[in-house]
Amino acid sequence: MIETFKRREEKYLLTQNQYNYLLNKISNYIEKDKYYESNICNIYFDTDNFDLIKNSIEKPLYKEKVRLRSYNIPELEDKVFFEIKKKYNGISNKRRITLKLNEFNNYYLYNQIPNCNKQIYKELDYIMKNNNLKPKVFLAYNRLSYYSKEDKDFRITFDNNLRYRILDLDLNLGDCGKKYFKEDTYILEIKSLSSIPLWLVKVLSELKIFPTSFSKYGSIYKKLYREESIC
Repeated sequence: MIETFKRREEKYLLTQNQYNYLLNKISNYIEKDKYYESNICNIYFDTDNFDLIKNSIEKPLYKEKVRLRSYNIPELEDKVFFEIKKKYNGISNKRRITLKLNEFNNYYLYNQIPNCNKQIYKELDYIMKNNNLKPKVFLAYNRLSYYSKEDKDFRITFDNNLRYRILDLDLNLGDCGKKYFKEDTYILEIKSLSSIPLWLVKVLSELKIFPTSFSKYGSIYKKLYREESIC
């Protein structure tokens, strides 16, 4: 199981029509990923004052987020991923440990050390305890994943049905939540350390789609702040 990822990520927001057109145009260049279709669920950890996401929104040279992730709703014996995602000068570096949900619960509630990569665990444990991080927001979305036929390290994902909640912050309590977008919207993510291939650049140009700095957690935090759901 890969525990570290380093890559450049670009995001684009697409309407339903743009998504349909784009996928049709690039279908000959891409293949479905091994885990093509997934329902991604996340718990984001932050301070009581949401300092991590506040700092991230300011777009500093370096920023980090901590989350617990599952691919579909997990039972206590199912695998989850405890991650720290760092971004420096536009390059994302994700480090994670794989453990069972009940092992994470034992770590978080009772400080029991899980059987995992000890170096990455120590990094996560340090940032959790040094900042007194707590579960703050549940965030989920449906993902379709592809990779380029020319380069399997070049990945394209489409996320939609972005939803969130600030109560029941446990991954095995279901994936329900309030929808973020009012209309069908897809979040296209391009993930690679190489340049974007010409066949994709051409279609994005046709659609007049440009990169955006959209952050799922950051956008939801700002929405909750505007609604005074958090302070």
